[in-house]
Amino acid sequence: MTRPTRSALRMTVLIGENDTWHHRPLYSEIVHRAHAAGLAGASVFHGIEGFGASSLVHTARLLSLSENLPVAVVIVDTEERVRAFLPQLDGLVTEGLLVLDDCEVVRYAGRAAEPGAQEGEKPS
Repeated sequence: MTRPTRSALRMTVLIGENDTWHHRPLYSEIVHRAHAAGLAGASVFHGIEGFGASSLVHTARLLSLSENLPVAVVIVDTEERVRAFLPQLDGLVTEGLLVLDDCEVVRYAGRAAEPGAQEGEKPS
């Protein structure tokens, strides 16, 4: 079966779970800004182990509990929309890694909301 695809750009922002912006988790600030910018979607993934520019390994292993595990914020939309969003991250992401990848969207479909359901509310 051949599915129609369309090209897109994937932005991945790798930061620490303890990184903040005005007393709010940085990953949450990025997601809310992406939502306000009308981007197609954003997801946050919690890592169990990693290291970055500091070369300090952060891990969730029981014997060496870390307080700052890696977090990845992934945003996918058209290249134009993702690149237009980049300036919003300039003052936000001061430590970490920001990567852009070309990708193909195979399926992008939301769940149908039930009549009278509030936004963000899960269907029963």
